[in-house]
Parts: sequence; structure tokens; C-alpha cells
Amino acid sequence: MRIGIFGGSFDPVHREHKNCVRAAVEGLRLDKLYVMPAHTPPHKPDRVLSSDADRMEMCRLAFADIPEVEVSDYEISQGGTSYTYLTCRHFKELYPNAELYFLVGTDMLRDFPTWRNPQSIVNDAEIAVCGRHDEEGWWEREQVEFFQKFGKNFVRVNYNGADVSSTKIRVLAGAGMRLTEFVEENVEEYIHKNHLYEIQNAGKALSLEKPTRRAHSIRVAYLAAERALKLKIPERKVITAALFHDCGKNLTPDSPYLAGFVPPAEWGEVPEPVWHQFAGAYLAEHTFGITDEDILNAIRYHTSGRADMSELEKLIFLSDMLEEERSYEGVEGLRKLFWQGQGLEECLGRALFETLEFLKSKGAEIYPLTQNAYEYYKNYIK
Repeated sequence: MRIGIFGGSFDPVHREHKNCVRAAVEGLRLDKLYVMPAHTPPHKPDRVLSSDADRMEMCRLAFADIPEVEVSDYEISQGGTSYTYLTCRHFKELYPNAELYFLVGTDMLRDFPTWRNPQSIVNDAEIAVCGRHDEEGWWEREQVEFFQKFGKNFVRVNYNGADVSSTKIRVLAGAGMRLTEFVEENVEEYIHKNHLYEIQNAGKALSLEKPTRRAHSIRVAYLAAERALKLKIPERKVITAALFHDCGKNLTPDSPYLAGFVPPAEWGEVPEPVWHQFAGAYLAEHTFGITDEDILNAIRYHTSGRADMSELEKLIFLSDMLEEERSYEGVEGLRKLFWQGQGLEECLGRALFETLEFLKSKGAEIYPLTQNAYEYYKNYIK
């Protein structure tokens, strides 16, 4: 008997999960494949997952038409942190005469040596690997390194899929956008019906933006959410701030949405490129009902910056500057700094320096808040 195990958060399960499973069932000639939602993934201990029941049901819906698949609640029922070596040990004891395969993507393969007791996993199961948008010949290079570490080869599943991210799907769902490009239709219906990942009024706020600006806000939210986990900032809070950060961008001062709004005067006249951050914070609070002061401040200072910013403020400021379609001299260096270490201070100091240099080169006005922010963070620049 040939048995596969495929674990993950599945928050939500998406089409590439399903494609990988289908390829593994066919390519490895599996009699059964257990899809295994984790209770608490070891690499995501601080992220709040959707409920166990919701993730189980989404998996049942997604895999219902693959007869070899059984969605298992084994790891969920065990509670606590879900360690793969314990799961593989359990199934090895349950099926002592079976050929056991543990299915991973190349992203998980590269992290595999950092897992708890990886040698125990290798001893109990064959590691079966699906490519994820990898270059031709990836498996030959990875195979050499894997063999050097574990003394055996992994099994290659003949599938190289798209690099789809559950984080991106949660961002799109939070914005009230369609998901069928990434998830099965019945899964999309379940997500919207049960308001999973929904962020109240985000879709309305985005509707005030031009299409290009709306696409920018989505990219900012995705980048910020990807970085949030290691910074230990709640993902939902990050996505909310990002989706609302430019809601005032395309409004004029006489817009009825801004009735009663007065730009702050304590730092002098607000330059035109900065004005929308204050308008956006006003709109987020008074029209869309956001009360979290940290989120409002992340919107309020995302263009100018300020001294002593919160972690969320830093993240939104930098994500706005560094989302994937930003293109200017020095952006790649800033992106490298963005992903390094546990904090954002060095990247922020460098980004503020680059901002001031750009403004000086154009003879543009330098808003005092931006100068103050640079003076505060310049000592972090190495």
C-alpha cells in the first residue's frame, strides 16, 4: 500500500495545493493521501489561523473530487504545536507495511533541515517534492544538498506549479475581491458566506481609489502581510492599515467625504504629496469606523514618517515604498534590508535618507516630520 501525507495551514487551501496533490496521487501511484491541516504550525506560532472547523471544511470542499484523498483531523485533534516527525511516526505505526510519502513544495524542502527532528521524518517516510515555479533543473541541485544532509534522496513529483500564496488570497478576501483565480469556486463561496478574512469597509475604501492606486494598495497589503509574521504584528491589523492607507489619495479637498477635515498646522503648511495621508486617516476614522489608533497612525504618517514610529507604522511606510512595482534607484538595496533581521530600523533610516536626498535633488519642500524621522533613525544606518 502506498500512502501520502500532505500537511499545512491550508488557510485557505488553494488550487496549487490541489494540483500538487493530484500530481502526487498519479505520479506516486498512491492508494490514499491524507490532507492534514495543522493545529499550530511550528513556523507560524504567532499567526492567528482561521478556526480548525473552517480550515477542515475548506479542505473537504477542495478535495472532494479526488477519491484517494481523505482530510484528516489527526494533528488538529492532538492540539499544541504540530510537529511532522510525530505525525509521520504515528502513520508509520498505523501502517507498518505501507510505503509512506510526505509531500512538500520546494519552499518547504529548503526549510526542511530546520524542522524538528528532520532525520526522524526521513527515516519514516520518503520526502516527495513538487516544484513551485522553480527554474529548470532545480531538483538536481536540491537533490545533492538533500543527500549530503540526510544520506538519501527525495522523490521528485513531476509537477512545477505556480507560486501561489495563501497570504495573498487572505489580502484579496479582506479587500472583498474575487478569488476564483486561486481557489475552487466552492471554497470561494464558503469564504465569502462565512466572512472569513473579511475586513469591514475595505472594499468601500478601495472603491474611492483609481484602479492603478487600488492595485498598489493591494500590493502594499501583500508585502506588509508577508513581513508581519517575523515582526510579530497581527496580520489582520497589518492588512487593514495597508488596504486603507491611500483611501484619501484620489479625493479633492472639497469632497463631501472630507467635510470637517482640517489638515494639521503644527508642522507648517502640508505639502501636496503629503496631504492625502492626513485626509486618509480622517476618512478611515470618520467614514469607515476605524478606531484602532495604531492603524490610524500608520495611515496618518505613511508618506512623511515621523520620529519614534510604531512597528506597524514602520511596516506600512516601508511597504508603501517597496511594493513590487516600485522602481527607482536604490530600491533593490532597500528591499534586501527590509527582509533582514528582526527589525526595520536600519531599512527605515536608509529609506528616509534616500527620500531626503531625492527631495533635495528636485528642490522640493522637506516636510518637518520627515526630517525629524530621519534625525531619529539615522543612527541605525550601518
